[in-house]
Amino acid sequence: MNQMIQPFVKLITLLVALLGLAVALVGVVGFVLFLSYSGVQLPSLTEKDQPVPESIVEIPVVKALAEAASLWKAPDWATVDGEPNSDEIKYGRELVANTSEFLGPKGKVKAISNGMNCQNCHLHAGTAPLGNNYGAVAATYPKFRARSGTEETIEKRINDCFERSLNGEALENNSKEMRAMVAYIKWVGKDVPKGEVPKGSGLYEVPLLDRAADPIKGKLVYDNQCASCHQADGKGMPKPDGTGYLYPPLWGENSYNHGAGLYRLSRFAGYVKANMPLGASFENPMLSDEEAWDLAAYVNSMERPAKDLSKDWPDISKKPMDHPFGPFSDEFTEEQHKFGPFKPIQAAKAQTK
Repeated sequence: MNQMIQPFVKLITLLVALLGLAVALVGVVGFVLFLSYSGVQLPSLTEKDQPVPESIVEIPVVKALAEAASLWKAPDWATVDGEPNSDEIKYGRELVANTSEFLGPKGKVKAISNGMNCQNCHLHAGTAPLGNNYGAVAATYPKFRARSGTEETIEKRINDCFERSLNGEALENNSKEMRAMVAYIKWVGKDVPKGEVPKGSGLYEVPLLDRAADPIKGKLVYDNQCASCHQADGKGMPKPDGTGYLYPPLWGENSYNHGAGLYRLSRFAGYVKANMPLGASFENPMLSDEEAWDLAAYVNSMERPAKDLSKDWPDISKKPMDHPFGPFSDEFTEEQHKFGPFKPIQAAKAQTK
């Protein structure tokens, strides 16, 4: 008897399953029709190249910023022993790489800076392509700089960093430390012909946005990409012995002051675009242009030490587009000079020329 009933049970089970599938299909079709008549835009299954709203697209970053072979390369460090002043050059490199150990708050030579190292801004002791390197320094100094309105020496440029990026005091020009740092910087750029600026020196120029840089969006970038090293409060990660930082503070009392070059958004954006977060390089950037600008806006909107800038830019028409302190020779506000959009400022400058 059971053997006779089993085929009927299987048939009924199959019919129930088919009925459930039909109900599900009707539900899907009904839902699609509801969305369609409600004005919701549905994705096309045939038009593969339809534009997608920019607001929901994450811009891919896959293209190298430059060809490595075309960029300036520092001399081989293994050759430094052949220099007559090799000991001085080596000491200069130590001062650049480990500034705080010698000249920081607990410095064994002097206590004249904030605990950051020169190579926090000048990567790999000033030798990294597009890492704010020293490649062009020896070839172009002394030179006139509009910020001071004077012709500056390498010594003056070094002391600018001590007084701004390191928020500290100037070194004496004839001190052992100053002579060593100058010797090292000259060695780094020794192969660059006088007057030339090699490709890859300084920082990457990030293309300008059509909008203002956004600190709120920048905070999201910071939280996702930077906080693990520089900490959520931006105060960096100190060394256990208190002699400096494993990762430097990006704002707060121990960071660079508002007279530093990286306080300009274009400089900060160029720095992080080619070098940050940890693991990025000009060959493999990890931030989009938008992320770099927004991150710069966020970091540089945070509190940091101030500096008297009253003697900067004696010719105010020479102020860069992103110098955020007036007076200006144009009609744009301090807010726009700080966050942008910068294209109108750049266009106005071009017209005056």
